[in-house]
Amino acid sequence: MSVTPDLAITVNGMKFENPFVLGSGPPGTNGKVIARSYDLGWGGMVCKTFSLDASKVINTAPRYAKLRGRQSEEVIGFQNIELISDRPYQDWLDDLRQLKQSYPTKILIASIMEEYRKDAWQQIVREVQGTGVDGFELNLSCPHGLPERKMGMAMGENPDIVEEVVGWVKEVATIPVWAKMTPNVGNPTVPAAAALRAGADGIAMINTILSVCGVDLKTLRPMPTVEGHSVPGGFSGQAVRPIALRQVMEVAPAFADR
Repeated sequence: MSVTPDLAITVNGMKFENPFVLGSGPPGTNGKVIARSYDLGWGGMVCKTFSLDASKVINTAPRYAKLRGRQSEEVIGFQNIELISDRPYQDWLDDLRQLKQSYPTKILIASIMEEYRKDAWQQIVREVQGTGVDGFELNLSCPHGLPERKMGMAMGENPDIVEEVVGWVKEVATIPVWAKMTPNVGNPTVPAAAALRAGADGIAMINTILSVCGVDLKTLRPMPTVEGHSVPGGFSGQAVRPIALRQVMEVAPAFADR
């Protein structure tokens, strides 16, 4: 008689059918895409980051660049200058509520980002947890995400702000809270420690690495180029893995007793 192995794990009280979880990004763009990932067997999903006001998010095109191997055309990394979701906030609330109704045994983590305002963070937490999601990921780490509003990495690279914002969230959150940290700091244990001091239930590592993927030798413009302009963006892909593993290795032992 064959026996199906049990791959279930429990993290912060959340029971995952298996330990395979898709991080925030294109696979979590909307409810239909997330549902497709569940149908393919993924145990959990972190939706693409969203905020209360989608009107301030303007995604450009093109917004991706590829890094290829020197001896082949194999893509070993991507750079993106994509911001958080530009879908309306109410659409996200509807999608999250429907997903939990349709897939009650699947874990759904809401990735959220807000400005440096207590009322905004606490509003989005109260309203989103009302949809039935299982946990939160606080995006304190997007390397190019609206820094003029002190959002993303501009927030996560400052341990004092990290501790303050996580504290605001924990005052009203009734479900687990993970702080997603930026790799673009000298010592990743410092902001991670600030998040844990404020009560974060877990640390998510890492976000993308600030980079310029290349230069177009015909135009001498950095890639990706939008109407002749560009900005450093987030690097991802297999080339990032060694850096990610190094930072996880540094952070994990520092908080092993938690």
